[in-house]
Amino acid sequence: MPSPVEQNPGLLIRDSFRYSDSILIIPPPLVPCLACFDGQQTQLDLRAKLVEILGQLQVGDLEDQLIGVLTRSGFLEEETFHAMKAEREREFAESTVRPPTHAGSAYPAEPAELGKTMLEWMGPEAPPANGDAPIGIAAPHVSPGGGYESYRAAYRLLGPRCKDRTFVILGTSHYGAPDRFGLTRKPYVTPWGASRTNVSLVDELARQAPGAVAMEDYCHSVEHSIEFQVLFLQSIFGPDVSVLPILCGSYAQSIYRGGKPESNDRVKRFLGTLGEIAAREGDRLLWVLGIDMAHMGRRYGDDFEARANENEMLEVGGRDRQRMERIAAGDAAGFWDLVQENHDDLKWCGSSPVYTFLKAVPNARGSIEKYEQWNIDPQSVVSFAGMSFQLTG
Repeated sequence: MPSPVEQNPGLLIRDSFRYSDSILIIPPPLVPCLACFDGQQTQLDLRAKLVEILGQLQVGDLEDQLIGVLTRSGFLEEETFHAMKAEREREFAESTVRPPTHAGSAYPAEPAELGKTMLEWMGPEAPPANGDAPIGIAAPHVSPGGGYESYRAAYRLLGPRCKDRTFVILGTSHYGAPDRFGLTRKPYVTPWGASRTNVSLVDELARQAPGAVAMEDYCHSVEHSIEFQVLFLQSIFGPDVSVLPILCGSYAQSIYRGGKPESNDRVKRFLGTLGEIAAREGDRLLWVLGIDMAHMGRRYGDDFEARANENEMLEVGGRDRQRMERIAAGDAAGFWDLVQENHDDLKWCGSSPVYTFLKAVPNARGSIEKYEQWNIDPQSVVSFAGMSFQLTG
């Protein structure tokens, strides 16, 4: 992404998988050199590019420095990277829990401070005690500091009557393989303690739809879309909340090549199994969708500077609401038709969890509780919402 450090402009590079802990900022003149590291060009091509950029022949030291820092950081596909990858994946496989990866960055790592912050995000009012419990909610997975009003709008609907349910968390898998579902038996841990994973349901999904499942998916170790939902659930029900964590990979093939996601037989099998579980378990389950919506502006490859609720983002807001209306109506096909328009130029980060939910619980109908647009940086906007769902018929 563009460097957010004003005194150090350039291109910021980090490893979303956290195989490497390094963060590099490549100065603007050297950014074109990164295209030389494509597995096709040689070191001579890199040297020629540096000579072109700097206008001098003596570039050997800079050449060695650039190659060295990328190698040591694990940003080139060679032995250092593969060793880092193997070590991180081994650590996750051997761990008995899924630790709080984003504690200390997206939210406080100390329980007492976390409690104060959560009170600020959720507000002092208690959840309503009366009325029918929802069958599900949709909340953002954006940083809670930017999206807490939408988190609050969704989570305040979950009163004590929901405590004993298993929460099926459908999270966006930002890094997982398309048309795959990441599962783990490991309990999610936050500074408040360990949740409980409903292992029997995890095993049922893995057994009935093996081709669609990535079991003990490493993506769980770095993904925030489920971690944030566990955090909010624990703030209401205590640490020992029962969850079924499912990371939903992109339905990219359907978006770019046409057809419905279930045209893939593996996806069809998984959606069918999840629907059977939903019908059998009924109100013993409560569905939580960890989703963001549009991603617009410079950070996301657009040629304009996005401002929340201004200019281009007004049209984006209207299109977001069209999609939310189809979601609220339980119209999976209509929702997906809108996603496929222009190959999802809105770049919704949550379309696969939404579609998965609509297919698994076809008699769910929704309400929009809160919609927001937020400038994640001065040139880029993320949209998100809080929604609730009830069963009909």
